[in-house]
Amino acid sequence: MTAGDFIVALTTLGDPAQARQLVQRLVDQRLIACGTILPGAASVYRWQGKVREEAEVVVLLKTPMARWDALKAAVEAHHPYQVPELLALPVVAGLERYLDWVSSETS
Repeated sequence: MTAGDFIVALTTLGDPAQARQLVQRLVDQRLIACGTILPGAASVYRWQGKVREEAEVVVLLKTPMARWDALKAAVEAHHPYQVPELLALPVVAGLERYLDWVSSETS
């Protein structure tokens, strides 16, 4: 596999406990090799006609692009938000040993 075969998917959750629960599920199912939980984020957005600001936790999910459909389905099924954020960001370069590990942990 080359770097272009991988993605970093981004999602947000309301608190670290929710983030840990989702990441653990995704790792257990081998949908991601790693989920990095970044607490302390603040999101400002419009929802149902009102501008809101909420504390959130950003989660970075590392996986091969081939796992995207299964990852998307799992996040949709288990994410607590009505409309969860889930974005796939392409990997353009990466340490080969790390990408090999991501591949082995998600197969």
